[in-house]
Amino acid sequence: QVQLVESGGGLVQAGGSLRLSCAASGRTNMGWFRQAPGKEREFVASISWSGDRIYYTVSANGRFTISRDNAKNTVYLQMNSLKSEDTAVYYCAASTVWSGSSSVSDYEYWGQGTQVTVSS
Repeated sequence: QVQLVESGGGLVQAGGSLRLSCAASGRTNMGWFRQAPGKEREFVASISWSGDRIYYTVSANGRFTISRDNAKNTVYLQMNSLKSEDTAVYYCAASTVWSGSSSVSDYEYWGQGTQVTVSS
């Protein structure tokens, strides 16, 4: 019953920034994942409903910031210092139970994805 809609993707030069948004209904823990062509979907960041628990993948730590505004039912992923390796389809995901997991299988709901392309 949770509906997720990502937005904010696009084309950006290396070193630039993008902010992804995810309109997410329901009291859910949220995660961002990404999938590059020919690769497995991988964890990027997660945030609990209250925002007090946040996890990042190593490659994102220091460059990306996950946040949420529950009043607006929106989760954000601010991406700075983008690299060509960040090019992927980014997916917003939701779970009704907080586990702190970075596993795709632990998320119940998924958005359609938004393309992020970083040019060198």
